[in-house]
Amino acid sequence: MSREVHEIFPAEERPATRRRARLHEVIFESDTRAGRYFDLALIWLILLSVATVVLESVREVREQYGKLLYTLEWAFTLLFTVEYFLRLLSVRRPLRYSTSFFGVVDLLAIIPTYLSVFVPGSQYLLVIRILRLLRVFRLLKLSEYVSEADTLRLALRASRRKISVFISAVVLLVVIIGALMYVIEGEAHGFTSIPVSIYWAIVTLTTVGYGDLSPKTSLGKMLASIVMVIGYGIIAVPTGIVSVELAHAVREKRVSGQSCPLCAAEGHDPDAIYCKYCGEKL
Repeated sequence: MSREVHEIFPAEERPATRRRARLHEVIFESDTRAGRYFDLALIWLILLSVATVVLESVREVREQYGKLLYTLEWAFTLLFTVEYFLRLLSVRRPLRYSTSFFGVVDLLAIIPTYLSVFVPGSQYLLVIRILRLLRVFRLLKLSEYVSEADTLRLALRASRRKISVFISAVVLLVVIIGALMYVIEGEAHGFTSIPVSIYWAIVTLTTVGYGDLSPKTSLGKMLASIVMVIGYGIIAVPTGIVSVELAHAVREKRVSGQSCPLCAAEGHDPDAIYCKYCGEKL
């Protein structure tokens, strides 16, 4: 670009930059009319594409409308492929967006169709597109829901170490219980190995109770009763851990629907001027 053009269009106002900003506004922003219409159209396309995949799994429908559903499936995939690359073009750090949650979901939403060429049946994994509807919270201005989701995320993150320790203790417990039950009942009563006994311990401890395995001896029934009682207490532990952290993470904070033009991050405060993740000006 010549010096005269540089002078006419400063770095932040060059045509290419302005086109990218306009594209970003349409694709990522929900505060503008164009962005709202784009998101509405995208949501309808997602719903229709998921409905197509679901209907294709019904044998009667597939036999009668298989060709039509196959064509629609590829049409939706091509549209989502174009949209995915437009999203990468509209941000200044495509790699950062592509590795974000929505970036990964957007990519997974198109891969199964191409994969089905080599692995028949993998196209049914396209139902993952339903995750893209999470953008509806931003579109419908449901900032309270976004804030609550962020609060829950923070509570789960703060609880991860405690829950990890708890799960480790549960794993040790079911191994010990499984081994005891194997010794008590043995192969004659269906507990053919320690792994099978551990499976029984997990089913019993979680109060699922399939009933495919059950103790026959008095000692085995006594151990099963103890495991059942322990199960009720164990179920309440992770709930209490998350509840405590949730109480600490509660915030009365509203978020805007604005997306960072650099890293595509969302969830900023309504009065935010800079992105709280990368520092870019909003």
